[in-house]
Amino acid sequence: MNTLYVRIWRGGERGDFETFAVPARENQTVLDVVTWVQRHAAPALAYRFACRVGVCGSCAMTVNGRPRWTCRSHVRAVAPKGRLTLEPLRNLPRIKDLVADLTPFFDKWQAAGGRFRGADGEKGRERSLASIAPTDEERRAADAGIECINCAVCYAACDVVSWKPDYLGPAALNRAWTLVNDTRHAERDGTIARVTGAGGCHSCHTHGSCVAHCPVGINPTASIAGLKRRSLAALTKRR
Repeated sequence: MNTLYVRIWRGGERGDFETFAVPARENQTVLDVVTWVQRHAAPALAYRFACRVGVCGSCAMTVNGRPRWTCRSHVRAVAPKGRLTLEPLRNLPRIKDLVADLTPFFDKWQAAGGRFRGADGEKGRERSLASIAPTDEERRAADAGIECINCAVCYAACDVVSWKPDYLGPAALNRAWTLVNDTRHAERDGTIARVTGAGGCHSCHTHGSCVAHCPVGINPTASIAGLKRRSLAALTKRR
């Protein structure tokens, strides 16, 4: 196979695919293919990338129908027949070509109470700086989801997000789970309240698409299940 045939989405919400013939190379990544097209065939092609080594997550796109980090996706693994179809991440507005607007994704991250807040006062500052033993049960629960880098791959893969626009999504809920397990977080009850309303954790249908697609092996479905248990416990306690 000496040539790859690559269909790339061009334009914004209203656009179409354009096909390019790209030389096939050994150990070629999908990001390498996009870069070749931009440098040699379509200089105005818009796409995102930064680290190129699987750290930042900014190069995520839809590759042959599946959201992926393109810098870590080798062509031989995702396009054995030498054909690629590339689109922006799904469930997000399309800005131009392969660039999706991540604003809704981050807005929901904030709506889920994703920002750590320490307690006020001297005692609160001491609490915020306190060390937590690695063996602590809540610490282990938080550690399981803490490596999320907000690449939005899980959001693009989520079946519920695709038909329920107000659903907070797996990344935002996973972040909330890490905070309710952080004893230094001063708003644990508030975070639970934020994720149990409309579009919150109880909207998850446990399809597991987020787990199957997460590039760093996080299990947002387990985090969301934890939030469901905590919310039910909080409801019982109030009664």
